[in-house]
Amino acid sequence: MAASESRGHALALVTIAIWGTTFVSTKVLLVEFQPIEILFYRFLIGLLALAALRPRRFKLGSWRREALCAAAGLSGVTLYYLFENIALVYTTASNVGVIVSVAPFFTALLAFFVTRDERLRPGFFVGFAVAMAGIVLISSQGLSGGGWGDLLAVAAAAVWAVYSTITRKIGSWGYDNIQMTKRTFAWGLLFMVPVLFGSGFQFGFARFADPVTVANMAFLGFGASALCFVTWNLAVRILGAVKTSAYIYLVPVITVAASVIVLHEPLTAPIACGVVLTCAGLLISEWGKGERKAGGRIRRRLR
Repeated sequence: MAASESRGHALALVTIAIWGTTFVSTKVLLVEFQPIEILFYRFLIGLLALAALRPRRFKLGSWRREALCAAAGLSGVTLYYLFENIALVYTTASNVGVIVSVAPFFTALLAFFVTRDERLRPGFFVGFAVAMAGIVLISSQGLSGGGWGDLLAVAAAAVWAVYSTITRKIGSWGYDNIQMTKRTFAWGLLFMVPVLFGSGFQFGFARFADPVTVANMAFLGFGASALCFVTWNLAVRILGAVKTSAYIYLVPVITVAASVIVLHEPLTAPIACGVVLTCAGLLISEWGKGERKAGGRIRRRLR
């Protein structure tokens, strides 16, 4: 394995390790905050952190590229996390962490049918089937009410696949990764504004007097947003959307463990078996992937 590819896998693994615990932090914050409020504060903190690293503005030079950045902000920031945060109102952190793991399948289909730069072999679908069996086992143990939480989690997974595919295209432009992430955050925050004020949002800084609130919001803003979006985008640039998104299969393992320790959610035998199947599905899926297509014809199509 080349050094750059190893770096891509390491970046994806670290990112997922942090993201896997965000469900727990969000669940804690939902006691005092609305889903859209958590989303707004989280990405405002992330944007300010990235702006401190890259204070200068720059132009993309094309309205089509700007539109694609806006689409990344809408899909990967506003819609994905809004669906995820609302889902956590109706179901457990474990349940949401498990269900969003279907994102790699949506990503693979988009990469295959839209960009045509990924090949999928039967082993990939075998791995997905095994992982899905684990997902069903874990999901069946959730305490979801009415199925709305599960449905919103599936919607979040589908939207994340769109974001991953767009990010791959943006990465091919060669711009500074932090600058592009900052731009994506800015667009995401802009798209939040109508929902934010439509929900009766108030700043309410008194809620930040609680150290637990501050710690969780800082973790979501600085770690899970500012840092992880940069590392995730770098991983996508190195490995491609399909290989990188396969790491999302590990989210249930991390989320279930964190939920049991922090939120005291139950760890039953079906959940344990589901975690094992999910990990096995990840490995099988990786073995079943084909190589990324190369050649000028494909590169021209992506430009």
